Amino acid sequence: MTEYRLREQMCLLAKSLFDRGLTGGSSGNISARTADGGLLVSPTGSTLGGLDPAELSRFDANGRQVDGLTPTKEMPLHTAFYDTRSTAGAVVHLHCSHSVALSMIPGVDPDNFLPPLTPYSIIRLGKVKLLPYYPPGDPAIGDAVRGLLGKRSAVMLANHGPVASGKNLEAAVYAIEELEETAKLAILLRGSDANMLTREQIKDVVTQFNVEWN
Repeated sequence: MTEYRLREQMCLLAKSLFDRGLTGGSSGNISARTADGGLLVSPTGSTLGGLDPAELSRFDANGRQVDGLTPTKEMPLHTAFYDTRSTAGAVVHLHCSHSVALSMIPGVDPDNFLPPLTPYSIIRLGKVKLLPYYPPGDPAIGDAVRGLLGKRSAVMLANHGPVASGKNLEAAVYAIEELEETAKLAILLRGSDANMLTREQIKDVVTQFNVEWN
């Protein structure tokens, strides 16, 4: 994909997320690898509903900014995924209501944030790690992601929002959408005796779809 097309796709997908209420105002950020090993990143203070392809922050393969506006303050979070996951081609961070709400409910498993309600969250996300609260833009968020040693494709930042990586922009967007939808289901079913996937069913999904399940 050409860089021109990547810039267009990045803004189009970001607007789709914004228009569907998955993040609001100037919250959320998105980034993607370029063909030369650099990065395109949404600017700080920008709204995902109105990104300009020409104004995206551009970094070269050595991590130096070479074009565009000042990048999101969450750069340490994005670079932590790229540095620890060789398969990461894009990273999306949103402030989705249901996943944020679920992160604040006692009793959630921090090592496996999402309950096994459907096979799709398992396929797209594997296990999602719930990380503790950090102030927005705190470099410690990046350190926490690096501490996972690349074993998780997605994390949930408590009281803040989900983050998902993928092999490309579409994969990262689909993953974070699935994370939010599963969190929504979990809240809708909370307090009920829901029939979740069994251990054997989870194992079958992990094996059939070659899911990272650490």
